[in-house]
Amino acid sequence: MGSDGKLTAQQRNAQRLYAMEFAKLYPAYVAKAGRKGRSREEVERIVHWLTGYDAAGLAAALEDGRSVESFIALAPAMNPKRELITGVVCGVRVEEVEDPLMRELRYLDKLVDELARGKAMEKILREA
Repeated sequence: MGSDGKLTAQQRNAQRLYAMEFAKLYPAYVAKAGRKGRSREEVERIVHWLTGYDAAGLAAALEDGRSVESFIALAPAMNPKRELITGVVCGVRVEEVEDPLMRELRYLDKLVDELARGKAMEKILREA
């Protein structure tokens, strides 16, 4: 909060993002990858790797109207290798994001960015 006890613009934006249905955010990831010739299946593989959702779990999350916050909170198993994700997304270094929920979202943003830039899946999933 700001010094006057009110939420800052950044905090209000974060709250709106957290409350948004994940099903409204997910198509943006798929579209971003698609514009660079990458597939929905590759985006799904990234989401599975990062969150532990399987295909049925991801489909349910997209169908049930859960918020972005709930999507992350209910993730079956956040991948411990996600902490190897570094770099800048939306002008911010992901490893320096203090808000834990926002950091998880920035990890996903960064992975989709890497996919869209043509990085090999093995490197995106920190397997190489």
